[in-house]
Amino acid sequence: MLIAPSILSADFGNLAKDVKAICDGDCDFVHVDVMDGHFVPNLTIGPVVVEAVASASSKPLDIHLMVENNSFFVDLFAPLKPEFISFHIEEEKHPHRLIQKIRSLGIRPAITLNPHTSPESVEFLLADVDMVLLMSVNPGFGGQKFIPSVLERATRLKKLINRINPDCLIEVDGGVSDKNIQSLKDVGVDVVVAGSFVYKHPDGIREAISLLK
Repeated sequence: MLIAPSILSADFGNLAKDVKAICDGDCDFVHVDVMDGHFVPNLTIGPVVVEAVASASSKPLDIHLMVENNSFFVDLFAPLKPEFISFHIEEEKHPHRLIQKIRSLGIRPAITLNPHTSPESVEFLLADVDMVLLMSVNPGFGGQKFIPSVLERATRLKKLINRINPDCLIEVDGGVSDKNIQSLKDVGVDVVVAGSFVYKHPDGIREAISLLK
């Protein structure tokens, strides 16, 4: 299982320190939630702060766009050369075009699905992406409760992926902890995003990542 701690739960007054802590704690990616206050009811960070995150990180960035103008934000963050940029299928009118653009910039394209969105809705995009991110909470805020129906959605998605693009990863974001990560692994999830569990764990960041792995 690959672990991508979300900096949404970090202490932004000590952001470089908190980014280094997850990298030293053996995370696999640094998950960056970008929200515009329109697609979701929250506003987070722009390219100046993400550039600081990239400078502090020894691990690849996994940038999750929760925005209305995806192409504009791809242009903003592409110079930072993240490993992945994911965008919400619910917001994008021309997903194939955006996937091609992300890949042409040397970044691995990924699609995100909200908790109500059917995995079958992206069947005809699976051949062209490297990852699908299933939200297991409603996007916008950290610390929410895990929605168990993501397990069924991951099972259905895994069947499609095995048929169409076996190299495509499944990522899950929201309410992930050591209590549900085995269930996620069992249905074929490859990457988990964990914010509160990692940054607020009583035994520290390194122990939290170790527990998830």
